[in-house]
Amino acid sequence: MQSIPVDAARLGVLRCAIAPEAKITNSETQEVKRDREGNPVYTVAVTVRQDGRRISVIEIAVSGAPKGIEEGQIVKVTGLTAFAWSMGDRHGISFRADAITPVHGGPAHAKGGEA
Repeated sequence: MQSIPVDAARLGVLRCAIAPEAKITNSETQEVKRDREGNPVYTVAVTVRQDGRRISVIEIAVSGAPKGIEEGQIVKVTGLTAFAWSMGDRHGISFRADAITPVHGGPAHAKGGEA
């Protein structure tokens, strides 16, 4: 599987659509996927909107639980890589990042008149 570095700065505003969730490898046992170092792998669904185009949602895997990420919050993605995959007649693109962090100064959403 070939890895393709992605310039996250060119993706426009990235916003958390679904807060971090542990990636499950076995739905029966609820076993959490682990990286090569044994850290749990989490996924974060992120919206991508470039130049007023329609919004796309991508799921990004990251090692360890991202801290301080809430739905609706603008996030910064560091070390984003895309991987093309195929299994039989199915294929797609997976995303992985070194880190996903909240962008402070931008509200997740208005709360009772707060900005």
